[in-house]
Amino acid sequence: MRKDLLLETIIAALEEVHQVAVNATERAHNAATDDESKAENKYDTQGIEAAYLAHGQSQRVSECKDDLAAFKKLSAQHFTDESPIAIGALIILEDSQNTHQCLFLGPAAGGLKLTFDDQPITLITASAPLGKMLLGHFVGDEISLNIAGADSHYEVVAVY
Repeated sequence: MRKDLLLETIIAALEEVHQVAVNATERAHNAATDDESKAENKYDTQGIEAAYLAHGQSQRVSECKDDLAAFKKLSAQHFTDESPIAIGALIILEDSQNTHQCLFLGPAAGGLKLTFDDQPITLITASAPLGKMLLGHFVGDEISLNIAGADSHYEVVAVY
């Protein structure tokens, strides 16, 4: 497992997300300042709504920058079967139906999905319920998680 290449792939995906957010911010700003957005009467809120959208998009750009910075600081740490799960671990879980799930426990950008070496990977963070549950566990450990009233059971089958 080339962890350095995986991190490069994650950073590239985050840069793409950042660029999409920048583009959306520019469009929202243009809409907010366009002549078409000027209020025609006291009930016309199109300009105000566009300004709120532009502000929200600006916040999203800032979050994307923070996510990128966090991953650029992360080093390609390699884990073994004897290593406790921590930030930077690539984890393979198996559920009770023998379905495998590949997760990367990162410092930010939870929920981002990408493909690396033809393997779908989902980024999770230590603040997510599953991330909290995995921290400190080892290969072979079984964990249970209650999501929306349903119990889910997993076994940690590999950590890289």
